[in-house]
Amino acid sequence: MKFHILTIFPEFFRGPLEHGIVRRAQEAKLAEITVHDLRAFTRDRHRTVDDRPFGGGEGMVFKPEPIFECVESLGIAAREVRGIGRDSVVLLSAQGKLFTQPIAGELAGLERLVLICGRYEGVDERVSDFLADRELSIGEYVLSGGELGAAVIVDAVTRLLPGALGNEASAQQESFTDGAAVTGNGPNSTCASGGLLDYPHYTRPADYRGMKVPEALISGNHEEIRRWRRRVALRKTMRNRPDLLERVALSAEDKEFVEGLSAKSE
Repeated sequence: MKFHILTIFPEFFRGPLEHGIVRRAQEAKLAEITVHDLRAFTRDRHRTVDDRPFGGGEGMVFKPEPIFECVESLGIAAREVRGIGRDSVVLLSAQGKLFTQPIAGELAGLERLVLICGRYEGVDERVSDFLADRELSIGEYVLSGGELGAAVIVDAVTRLLPGALGNEASAQQESFTDGAAVTGNGPNSTCASGGLLDYPHYTRPADYRGMKVPEALISGNHEEIRRWRRRVALRKTMRNRPDLLERVALSAEDKEFVEGLSAKSE
């Protein structure tokens, strides 16, 4: 998969893209990441990429010309026919749709992903209206620019590429991930999150300064482990992200457990 990141701070990405899974994916030729300096697509000696907003207002606005010309230099299909292929142009914006794990999975199926890093007070709206095919935000807060968001999306998408993780089942067990329970050679105590927050993880020593690993996890009973993990995931989701419970399919056992938690909290 090819990522193209459009930014006025290309040096920003020297660190985030050179470590861990993203680095290994590049070395294995699973991902190819190219960072483009938008100032290279300006035409004045000051390499200007921003200007004052029409109608007045605070701050400066990112000009459309360098963004359009950079994207066009990549040979990306026009927006109206882009959906037929496997390319997508994303504008990182606080006004965008919230980036989620399902969207990361959707983007992982593309061949080329272009990420436009906004700056200043905002990006000229014509970029959103006529160039980008989607606008994404990584959270309900405002950052100085889209570079951090682009790095987050590259990491989240790269780890979903086939072969990027050492254990393919790992991505199925994580928070927010929909899907059936993991099957194969692993124990049946390993369960997918099913859209809930992930269950807690423990490793050796079993007793550290009097803080002990839950008995269920060292019992050797896979069904008991599965049940414990599911219930703790439900409890943590209800405490930290109760909105997720409305979006996932719960079994009769799950519903009974959640109702019991609700009764205790009243």
